[in-house]
Amino acid sequence: MPPPPLDFDDHKADRDIDLAAASCRNCDVVREIAFCADLSHDEIKRLATVRCHAQLPPNFTVFREGDAADHVYSISGGAVKLYKLLSDGRRQIIGFLFSGDLFGLGLESGYAYTAETLTQTQLCRFTHRRLDSLRGEMPRLERRLFSMTVKDLVAAQEQMLLLGRKTAREKVASFLLKLSRRAVEQGLPASPVALPMSRADIADYLGLTIETVSRTFTQLKRDGVIGLPDSGHVLLLDGWRLKETAEGGLNG
Repeated sequence: MPPPPLDFDDHKADRDIDLAAASCRNCDVVREIAFCADLSHDEIKRLATVRCHAQLPPNFTVFREGDAADHVYSISGGAVKLYKLLSDGRRQIIGFLFSGDLFGLGLESGYAYTAETLTQTQLCRFTHRRLDSLRGEMPRLERRLFSMTVKDLVAAQEQMLLLGRKTAREKVASFLLKLSRRAVEQGLPASPVALPMSRADIADYLGLTIETVSRTFTQLKRDGVIGLPDSGHVLLLDGWRLKETAEGGLNG
């Protein structure tokens, strides 16, 4: 049975546009890291004219790999995972995204990955065509989109290192530190780290088995590096040792 249609709320009247702009201005934490950061009030108002909003449930497929790349999405709340399916059915998760992140920049041949919500998620949706029309008129928006594209490229290079050269213990430590840094960027505490994804998701992101991920979490807990108060959170008890482990300095 196909998923229900996206519940996007198109802003058609000036009053609705003003409300959308106000909503963007009130989203202070997200705006510090989102692609709309640094835009002026007037620019935010113009951006709101080409924005639709959606409230999506967990495990909702926003789009699939190969779908026509008609829209760009910005996360205003919640979390999304991006993944590709190999020809033999195996899955490789290529990223976990959170509030402030942008995704959906596709190619003419279509989206290069599938996007699925991890939790209840709020998205802002922009058509490529209408967003492109604003980029040429708003230099700050153009620069911001470029910087986020470069950031994605750096993240892809780091992921290649993670998958290709690190041990299981180094991978898990690097993953936890990355989530901790992301939380701080969002104005949240560095610890505990929230894990909205499953152990299977983490395994498919790190190129490990579920058993190896679970065993490594247990080993790090046993060594006093992390705490596991519940399945959805990790306490970073010894940040120095976790960093040394991630960098290959402590593998024993």
